[in-house]
Amino acid sequence: MSGNATIPDNSESLQSISFIIGTFILVMVFLLGVPGNLFIIWSILARAHKRSVTTLLILNLACADGTIMCLTVFFLVYLAQQSWVFGQVMCKLLFYLCNTNMYASIMLIMLMSLNRLVAVRWPHHIHSLTRRRIVLAVLAAMWLLVFILALPALIFRNEQRINKQRLICEHNHTAPRYVVFHFTTETVISFLLPYGIILSSYICILRRLRQTRFRRRVRREKLILAIVVTFAVFWLPYHVINVIQVVAACAPQQSQLKKLLDKIWQSSRPVTSALAFISSSANPVLYTFAGRSYIKADGLAFMARLFEGTALDSNGRKSERGGPERLALGLKNSETTNYSNQNIKNSAGTALGSLEHPKSTAGPRQQTKGK
Repeated sequence: MSGNATIPDNSESLQSISFIIGTFILVMVFLLGVPGNLFIIWSILARAHKRSVTTLLILNLACADGTIMCLTVFFLVYLAQQSWVFGQVMCKLLFYLCNTNMYASIMLIMLMSLNRLVAVRWPHHIHSLTRRRIVLAVLAAMWLLVFILALPALIFRNEQRINKQRLICEHNHTAPRYVVFHFTTETVISFLLPYGIILSSYICILRRLRQTRFRRRVRREKLILAIVVTFAVFWLPYHVINVIQVVAACAPQQSQLKKLLDKIWQSSRPVTSALAFISSSANPVLYTFAGRSYIKADGLAFMARLFEGTALDSNGRKSERGGPERLALGLKNSETTNYSNQNIKNSAGTALGSLEHPKSTAGPRQQTKGK
C-alpha cells in the first residue's frame, strides 16, 4: 500500500515514529479484527436461519476482512523490524490481497446501499431483483472485477534493498506517469466513484422516507450507514496520501514543492495504511452495538438475531396489504397490528354506540308505524 523506495535522510525520524504508531494500531486491529470477523462468519453460517441480501453481503465483507486481519501478523513483523523478511513472492501476494480487500469492501458496501435503495424506492420489484441466482451472479462478477482491479499490486510491488542493510516491499514505478496512473485509478475507483453512488443512494432513500407517513428510522438503515461512515473515516487519510503522491510525481524535479510532498507521503504511509486496517476490525464492533438489545435474551446468538432482522426485505408476505412498502420501510409487525387494532376499536365503539342509543336510529320509523 505504500510508495516508492527513496527515503530522504531528514525524514528518518518521522518515519520511525510512523512505524511505531503503525505497529501499535496493527496490534489492536489484530486483537479485535480476527475474533470479531470469525464470530460474524460463525453467527451467519451456524446460527442465522434467515439470510437476506444484506446478510449475504455482510458475510462476504466479514470473509474479506477476516482474511486480511489474519495477514496483519506479517505486517506487524515488517513494521517491528523495519525490514521485509518474507521474500519477493510474499511481497507481491500479501499486498495484492490487501488491495483486493480494499476494493471488495467498498464494492460490498456500495451493493448494500443499492439494495436498500431498491427496497425503499421500488419495493414491488425487490423480490424479483434479489433472487438467489441474481445475487450470486452479481457477487461472482464483483469478485472477478476486484481481483482484476488489484493487479497493479502484482505488477509494481517489488522487494528492494536500501542502505545495504534493509529490505523493503514497495512500489517500484519506473516513471512518474505510472505513479499518476496507479494512484489516481486506485483513488477514483476504490473511493470517489463508489462513494458518489453510495451518497446518491442514501439521498434518495432519505427523500423517500420523508415522503411517507412512516418516519421511523430503521435499525438496518442505521447499521449500513454506520458501516459507510466508518469506511470513509479510516480510508480517507490513505487516499489523501495517494493524491499527495500524485501531485509530487507531477511537480518539477528538484523543486521545493516536490521535496516537501515526498517527505509528507513517505513519512505518513505507515500510519495511513494502518488506519485503513481499522475499518476491517471496526465492523464487528458496530454490529455488537447494533445488536446489544438481543444480547440478554439470545446470548451468543445475538448477532444472528440482528442479521435475521435484515431478512424483512426478502421474506415478507406479499399477501399483506401494503406489505412491500411496509417491509421496505422496516415497519415492525407490531406497528401494523396496533394500527389494525385501533381501527377495530373505533369500529367497535361505533357499533356499541348504536346499541346504547337505539331510539336515535329507529325512533322515526317507530313513530311512523304508530301513526
